Amino acid sequence: MQLRGIGHHGRRFAILCFAVIVALPAGPARSTPPLPVPAVQAGHVHVAASRSAPESALRLQALLGQHSVLAAEFMRGRIRGDENFAQSANAALGRNTDAMAQLLGDVLGAATARRFAELWAQHVVELFTYARGLADQDEKVRDEARQELIEYEEDLAAFFVKASHGRLTTRAANGAMRMHVDHLLAQADAYAAHHYPAADRIYRESYQHTYELGGTIAAAILTGKDAKVLRTPIWRLRSQLGKLLAEHVVLVEDVTRAAITNGPDFSAAGQALNGNTGDLASAVDSLFGAKAAKDFQALWAHHVDQVVAYAAATAAQDSGRREQARRRLRELEVRLAAFLEEATGKRLSSTRLADALLAHDQLLLRHAEAFAAKQYDTALEMALETYEHMSEMAHLLADAFGATVAARLPVGGAATGYGAMAGVVKRR
Repeated sequence: MQLRGIGHHGRRFAILCFAVIVALPAGPARSTPPLPVPAVQAGHVHVAASRSAPESALRLQALLGQHSVLAAEFMRGRIRGDENFAQSANAALGRNTDAMAQLLGDVLGAATARRFAELWAQHVVELFTYARGLADQDEKVRDEARQELIEYEEDLAAFFVKASHGRLTTRAANGAMRMHVDHLLAQADAYAAHHYPAADRIYRESYQHTYELGGTIAAAILTGKDAKVLRTPIWRLRSQLGKLLAEHVVLVEDVTRAAITNGPDFSAAGQALNGNTGDLASAVDSLFGAKAAKDFQALWAHHVDQVVAYAAATAAQDSGRREQARRRLRELEVRLAAFLEEATGKRLSSTRLADALLAHDQLLLRHAEAFAAKQYDTALEMALETYEHMSEMAHLLADAFGATVAARLPVGGAATGYGAMAGVVKRR
C-alpha cells in the first residue's frame, strides 16, 4: 500500500496533535504505566477506584463505538440468512448493552441505568426487525420498524438530555440519535443490495459517529473539573488513538471473516481497512513526521496482510501457510515494537511492546480460527477481547506520544486549551 495524503480524519488529527504540541509541558520522561484493566462486575456498583470519571468517559466512547459495529454485524448476519452468527452477535450486543448500563449506573444511579437498558434493548430489537424486513423483502415490516425506531430515537434523546440536566440540548440529542440509526439502516440497505463499498463506507461513518457521540454524552453528563479534563490535549489524544486502534480491530476482523468465507464483500472490506491504516499513518505523520509515517504504514500494512493470510490458510486447512503467516507476524511484532520504542525516545520498552503486539495478534488469530470453525460465540468473544485490548493500548501509546512531543518543547512554552464540544453542549 502507498502512503496516502492526510484525508478528512487525518486533518482533524493533525489539529489535535498541534494542540498537544502547544499545550503539553516539557518534563522528564515518566515510567511506562501498566496497561489498565477494565473493572467489570455484575450489578450496579460505584465507580471503581481504578477508573476515574474521565476514564469512564473514554470507556463510554469505546462501548458506543462497539455497539454500532455489533449492531451492523447482527443486521448483516440476518440479511445473509446466517442465523447462527446473527444469534451470537445478538448475545454480544446484549453484553455491550449491559456494560453501558452498568457504566451509566456508576455515574447516574441504578434506576437511570435500568431505564437506559430498557430503551436501548428496544432500539436493538427494531434494528433486528428492520434487517428481517430486508432479508424477507418485506417493505411493510421495514417501514414499521423504521417508524418504531424514530420513536425510540426521541425517547433515547430525551433520556440523555435529562441525564445531562439540559447541558446536552434536545436538538443536538435528537440529531445525534437520528444520525446513528440512519447510518445503521443505510449500511444494511446497501449490504442487502450488494453495494458493498457503500455499505462499508457507511459502516465506518457509523462507528466514527457513534464513538464521538460517546464523548459528547460524557462531556454533558460530567461536570466541573472532570468535564474540563476531557477537553485537555492528552485526553483528546487518548480518545482519538482509541478510536483509530479499536476501528483497526473491527475492520481487520471483518476482512478475515470475508477471507474465510470467500465473501463477495472481501474487496470492499479491504478498502475500508486500508482507509483506517491511512488514518493511523496520518496520525503518526502529525506526531513524528512523514518519514516515520511511511515506515509505520509499511509495517502496519504487512501486519494486516499476514493476519488475513492466516485466516485464508485456516479456511483452506493449509497448516504450512498458517505457520508461515504466524512466523512473519512475530517478526513484524518485533519490528513494530522497535519502531515505537525509537519514535517515543525509549519511553516505551520494545520488549514490552512486542509482548503486547503478540497478544493482539494471538487474539486476532484465535478469532479467525473460531470463525472458520463456525464457533461464533467464541469468535465474537475474541473480538470483544481484542477491542478491549486495543483501547488499553491506546492509553499506553497516547501517554508516551504526548510525553515525547512535550520533551521537544522549551520549558514554559505557550499553552492553549482544546475543545470540540462547542455548539453541542451548552456552556456551564
